[in-house]
Amino acid sequence: MTNSEQQSALITGGNKGLGFEAARRLAEQGWSIFLGSRDEGRGRAAAEKLIAGGANVVMVPLDVTSDESVAEAVRLVREHTTRLDVLINNAGAPGHAIAPADATIDEIHPVYDTNVYGPIRVTQAFLPLLQAADHPRVVMVSSAGGSFAVVTDPAQPVSKMHELAYSSSKAALNMITVRYAQALPNIRFNAVTPGEVANHTFAATDMNNHTGQLTATEGTDSIVKLAMAPADGPTGTFTDRLGPVAW
Repeated sequence: MTNSEQQSALITGGNKGLGFEAARRLAEQGWSIFLGSRDEGRGRAAAEKLIAGGANVVMVPLDVTSDESVAEAVRLVREHTTRLDVLINNAGAPGHAIAPADATIDEIHPVYDTNVYGPIRVTQAFLPLLQAADHPRVVMVSSAGGSFAVVTDPAQPVSKMHELAYSSSKAALNMITVRYAQALPNIRFNAVTPGEVANHTFAATDMNNHTGQLTATEGTDSIVKLAMAPADGPTGTFTDRLGPVAW
């Protein structure tokens, strides 16, 4: 059983990149980590690596696009704890950067299934465990590409990336975050982007072929900060590691 004094976090897409780094950092603080991974083999390898470093980690097979997988994840987490302090909806799909004129529903749907429907599916399923915590938090890992202010700023590199699926899915995720925050004031819901909007930089991950200027650790600064926010911490916000980001 999870120690009742420990904080616990479920991280979707926790087997690599920002998810793995967030898991490592929170585990270093003594947290119990439920490491969600769509690929069970990679998830187990990631969990074993963290455990070898002294972390308290349970690998949770979790495909955020599957109702059955999410239901089974809830069952597994309940075997270890009666509450969940933090949910980090990190799993994401980049799409194929197809121009709007050429983007079809076949391109859009799988991106939305992971980036929009996935966080809703997981959040809804884990609400009872979150509501059982003293001050639960949900962190939505979004993107500066989901900000209207950023995308319409000619100085921002993303303004010149003419794609439809990814940016619109993250804009939807931002609105979802706000609506949850308004409707469920006892849970702190916040969206974060793993970059520095003011400096036009982003974190290096598999999703961008490691072309980002920031490290995974720097990229998780905003994630970890909101995961560790106090009971009177912010809700309904959108931030990066430097501070607030315009919607």
